[in-house]
Amino acid sequence: MSNNQKIYTKTGDKGETSLIGGTRVPKFHIRIEAYGTVDELNSYLGLIRDQDIDQHIKEILLEIQDRLFTAESMLACECEPSANKLPEINIADISLLEKEIDAMNSVLPELHSFILPGGNSISSYCHIARCICRRTERITAHLAQDFLVSPVILQYLNRLSDYLFVLARKISFDNNCPDTLWKAKR
Repeated sequence: MSNNQKIYTKTGDKGETSLIGGTRVPKFHIRIEAYGTVDELNSYLGLIRDQDIDQHIKEILLEIQDRLFTAESMLACECEPSANKLPEINIADISLLEKEIDAMNSVLPELHSFILPGGNSISSYCHIARCICRRTERITAHLAQDFLVSPVILQYLNRLSDYLFVLARKISFDNNCPDTLWKAKR
């Protein structure tokens, strides 16, 4: 974006926006809700990445943020992403999350109970991001009932929420904060 280009276009002043492809839709359209919630998640991951955490985790989070931006563009497109030469999320992106989950899980104590979110501020941020990711997944699944959505986006969001759960546990573990197990009262 050049310094001369204005950030405001005034085309959305009446509550509509354009999809990739040019169709105008209300700003409350389910497609806008889907990619807007991905954007919210992406911003929260930026907050986590800005914390004092392991450099490898920062690099993975940066990669995830890139993939989420790709998901946003895929969700903003009203047609096949290949028709607009958009980048796409692929199985290798999901495999990276699975590899990272497995690596973190290999050093964590086994879970035999649900845990309560928390541990420390950074772990709590991860749990909040996990919840935003789950909301994103629900909205995207709703969108997919009526509109074209690549199934790999839903797979990626599902795996990402798992990654964020394990990341929260790993950050707590690395900071000597044990999991707080949920004990159901009877």
